[in-house]
Amino acid sequence: MDPVNLAEAKAHLSELVARAEAGETIQISRRGKTVAQLSSLTRTRKPIRLATLKTVTDTMPECAAESVVPAIRDEARY
Repeated sequence: MDPVNLAEAKAHLSELVARAEAGETIQISRRGKTVAQLSSLTRTRKPIRLATLKTVTDTMPECAAESVVPAIRDEARY
């Protein structure tokens, strides 16, 4: 794809970020020269410490652990 000029990038930033999130690499130009690139980040997942998880879940009623474990896993992604 051709580079997007800076004025257009400012006007359509949300759309360009969505496209970058989807895997597209967007080049941004100023006065015809490419000066920046917008692409998605690859986030590394933090490992779940099983001993800590076990300590927490052992103290919970059986049904509560089922709803908390996914939340802990989702939180570890960020």
